[in-house]
Amino acid sequence: MAGLFSKNPKEKNTLQKRKELRKLVKQKQYDDALKLGLEILQKAPYEQNVLFIVGGIYYMRNQYQTALPYFEKALDIGAYDVEVLTLKANSHYFLGEPKKALACCEKIKEIDPKNKAVAELLSKLK
Repeated sequence: MAGLFSKNPKEKNTLQKRKELRKLVKQKQYDDALKLGLEILQKAPYEQNVLFIVGGIYYMRNQYQTALPYFEKALDIGAYDVEVLTLKANSHYFLGEPKKALACCEKIKEIDPKNKAVAELLSKLK
């Protein structure tokens, strides 16, 4: 909330860029969104939502290995983010790393025992 009332122009600029990033994603302009997301992360490397978006774009492009570090950094900030954990688990699955995928699934089950996505992935892993 402090970002909204901050007089720091750097924070306002980051806030504006995050809004623009969400707009680009909504419009499915993923190349531009990826470029802007990476630009934001250079100046503010701990923006969890931006990390998630950049990782998600790489994930959608089947670049799972590239997506993983963004998911991991996002989870360092918010360890209980089920959406990030789900994409991370699926990335490991698609990379042929079932043990790592299973570890993510177990964490998701702790947070959200009735999660359908994790149940689906667990059935593929068995």
